[in-house]
Amino acid sequence: MTNALEYEAVAEEGTNPLGISGIEFIEFATSKPQALGSLLEKLGFRPIARHRSREVELYRQGSMNIVVNSQPADLPHTVRPAETPVLSAVALRVSDAEAAFQRVRDMGAWEIPVRARAMELNIPAIHGVGESLIYFVDRHEEFSIYDIDFRAIPSVEKKPAAIGDLHFFGIVQYIGADRTADWVWFYSQLFGFTRLPDRVRFGIMPKGSLLQSPCRSFFLQLIEPEDNARYAAMEEHLQRIGFGTSDVMATAALLEKRGIEFLASEKVHANDRGALTKPCLGGVIFEFVHDEAAIHSKPR
Repeated sequence: MTNALEYEAVAEEGTNPLGISGIEFIEFATSKPQALGSLLEKLGFRPIARHRSREVELYRQGSMNIVVNSQPADLPHTVRPAETPVLSAVALRVSDAEAAFQRVRDMGAWEIPVRARAMELNIPAIHGVGESLIYFVDRHEEFSIYDIDFRAIPSVEKKPAAIGDLHFFGIVQYIGADRTADWVWFYSQLFGFTRLPDRVRFGIMPKGSLLQSPCRSFFLQLIEPEDNARYAAMEEHLQRIGFGTSDVMATAALLEKRGIEFLASEKVHANDRGALTKPCLGGVIFEFVHDEAAIHSKPR
């Protein structure tokens, strides 16, 4: 793992063609929303709103929003069993959602047909990895997308404090063998991500290739299959969320008291650099990464 000064030296100042300024929300799809909701609450998230016409619930913690979507029509078709939660979408905060959508579509991205019903907000989106979607959101300040489509849950704190200063650090994406170059092109050319040198590593799972967002507030980690699994059939997909925290061990201790279990083997165990939760609900994993203020710079 590199230190902050070395990281600042190798991180390049790239362009930000879409005006990205962080992650607005990450969405899970599942036919068992109560089980996933219970897990999210152990992590410190709280349900704060429900969609007006769909089976969708909004969970929040600090600056993070997680959407739990159990609308039957929106559940992935290639994942079985359907009750296993899957990461189904990422919404990016951008300066102009329609302009961002038009730009990436003109560069070859596949657009998603309009899903909004009458009196619902249409959020432009394109196809991401597997069956996942990438949304573009420009309403995230005083007037947000949730003000239109969601009803607040009464007597619930709308901005619950984060445990251990948790925030979105990044997303891990599993890709096919020899597909790194394709996905690096996709994220760099369409979105302005920068591939970091291999010596730059975070956490305790130093695999694959790291891409930094143009706003320098989150990362993508692309992981190809191991040698003995390179030719096995595998669907490319978003695999897990990475949370940043200034003190991994202290945050892990707090979460363990809330019922979260962490992997503890000879090769993978919680330490000052990072921690990985045990798989639950059929394979849901969360990662925690040490993130100093010098490393986690605010969006520009």
